[in-house]
Amino acid sequence: MKPLDPRLLRYASAVRSFLALGAGLGVVQTALTVAFAFFVSRSVVVIVDHRASELAGYLVGLAITVVLRSLVGWALEAVAARTAARVKSQLRRRVVETVVARGHAWLATRNSGRLATLVGPGLDALDDYFAKYLPQLILTALATPLLVIVMFSQDLLSGIIVLCTLPVIPVFMILIGWTTRSAQARQWDRLASLASSFLDAVNGLSTLKAFGRERRQVRRIGTITDEYRTETMKVLQVSFLSGFALEMAASLSVAIVAVTIGVRLVAGSLGLEVGLFLLLLAPEVYLPLRQVGAHFHAAADGVGAADDVFEVLDEGAGEGGDEDARALLRGRSVHPAPSASALRPGEPDVLELRGVTVAFGDTISLAPVDLDIATGRVTAITGPSGIGKSTLLGALLGTVPAEGTMRWRSTGERPVHSETAWSGQNPGLLSGSVASNVALGDDVDVEAVIEALGTAGGREIDPGTVLGAAGDGLSGGQAQRVALARALYRLRRHPVRLLLIDEPSSALDLATEKVLVAGLRRVAETGVAVVVVTHRPAVAEAADRVIDLGGRALSASGSRSVSETHEVHA
Repeated sequence: MKPLDPRLLRYASAVRSFLALGAGLGVVQTALTVAFAFFVSRSVVVIVDHRASELAGYLVGLAITVVLRSLVGWALEAVAARTAARVKSQLRRRVVETVVARGHAWLATRNSGRLATLVGPGLDALDDYFAKYLPQLILTALATPLLVIVMFSQDLLSGIIVLCTLPVIPVFMILIGWTTRSAQARQWDRLASLASSFLDAVNGLSTLKAFGRERRQVRRIGTITDEYRTETMKVLQVSFLSGFALEMAASLSVAIVAVTIGVRLVAGSLGLEVGLFLLLLAPEVYLPLRQVGAHFHAAADGVGAADDVFEVLDEGAGEGGDEDARALLRGRSVHPAPSASALRPGEPDVLELRGVTVAFGDTISLAPVDLDIATGRVTAITGPSGIGKSTLLGALLGTVPAEGTMRWRSTGERPVHSETAWSGQNPGLLSGSVASNVALGDDVDVEAVIEALGTAGGREIDPGTVLGAAGDGLSGGQAQRVALARALYRLRRHPVRLLLIDEPSSALDLATEKVLVAGLRRVAETGVAVVVVTHRPAVAEAADRVIDLGGRALSASGSRSVSETHEVHA
């Protein structure tokens, strides 16, 4: 990333206000720096000239200047810290929106561990960028030219010396930057590789244990950890060396100015007041440049992470991803909806699918589907593995990019997240209690949790049971029921009219499956459209409609007539 990447202004609006406020505070701080040098030099001169009566006024002015300078410095740091928090929040939200808009097809081509590291500790490193580097960059752009102008106004020779020696520091910064760029890139890559390797090892731990290969992964992660440590130490080594080089260059430059002023003071060609003023001001001219070089290394991780974030956002924005994601998160249709058809009083609403197809590149994962899904009914989706059943649910959920039309007959709008509940094949449980997993960020209503577990066939599961990582502490069937209870809990807490379930009973016994199916029937009777992907005959037999994506329409059993079943062309 450049010292101030224009993409940062585009993707994080908080940066603009920070730059404006930082510029104002920088100008005030520069003026206070000049005032500080003025009052100190005047105080020394009146003491040397035995004019003690004038000293009180200069000391009061000096005290006020010191206090104001401290307050301005504190204000700049506070604004920088607040801006860092806001920018991280804005960038994280944009990354999440982009991932949502791009869907599983795009996410499948990315390293999820690296992406998680990017939006987590990667963006956290922007704290140093905003708290240290960027304020110094603003001060360098404002304070250094102003202070050089002040020195020129007081003494032409000192101004020329400063102007000639000042470029030495940026030259050192550029040379050091070339040296450290590759080291910082390797450090960030090692951190991302470490996160990815650890995630892969955790996800495949059961398989590794089954084949006795877990020790090899321990050694592999240990090796990557050592590589990351080595790269980090290299970056720190270069940082210390670069800090020494910048301090040396600045010290030599200030020394040249000081020696010149000292010689002229002895010769009597320069007054004491002006000489002291210039001596106090000279280090302040070089200070912002030195600090920029020193703080750049502290912000290097954040700069590298920001580059990766911008790549993700630029790719998503290239296809309108950001706008689509924001539309979905706001709860409205992404595409313009056709005009809605009027429903007769008491008639169930219908979700109409017309020509819905999903393709990943040149591979068609779901052939064109025409289907009507009515509220108040259970629709079972069956078919051979790989035909596109889960893909169809992903299209309905909005996580898989799909072509065609999906709209509610009553509104002409497509289903949105706010009115949809979903339970997938992977339970996705987290560390914590069963109740917190069922509520999943919502307020925990214990009675509603117990009711949701009962409807899902898990009445024997204690809501207070504390789970480990990835739901450790429950059997596979219990984890499935907790995941389904999570979707049912959402039904009770929010105005949901579409429930999507993927293989809810694959790990259940027949008795528990019967309870679960009865629960789904009761949910549908409340006016919810229940769509369940299944291979289990008991679930298909209990459905109002059974849709075989392989091209065959299966009849619904019981009192539901065969005429309710329609064939889907897929």
